[in-house]
Amino acid sequence: MDSQLSQYLPVLMLAAVAVAATAGMMILSMMLGKLGRRSKAKDTAYECGMIPVGNPTPRLSMRFYLVAMLFILFDIEVIFLYPWAVVYRRFLEHPAMANPILFSMVSFLGVLLVGYLYALKKRAFEWRN
Repeated sequence: MDSQLSQYLPVLMLAAVAVAATAGMMILSMMLGKLGRRSKAKDTAYECGMIPVGNPTPRLSMRFYLVAMLFILFDIEVIFLYPWAVVYRRFLEHPAMANPILFSMVSFLGVLLVGYLYALKKRAFEWRN
């Protein structure tokens, strides 16, 4: 009869091999990496053969992030409509059970509409002021 600890032996061996392989690759990379000669031109970022000029990451307006978050929010909420529609179609056979499900989705869409109207009133969807 095998003990529970012996059943985990292959997992422990795999973890040990993974740690050893990772450590070996890092050590080998550090040893061989020092052998190569580095220059300033070799360390610069390569972009289409042009010399990089300016800040590589320009600052974006907060409006960009606000519109992105609103898009994700409304996109995820719309995704909830598909499983609800599948379940609601099954419950249409039993009208007593279908009405509470319909009311819950109408209230969900009402909250979504209120949030959308609030964002519209605050002009959150406009890219420029």
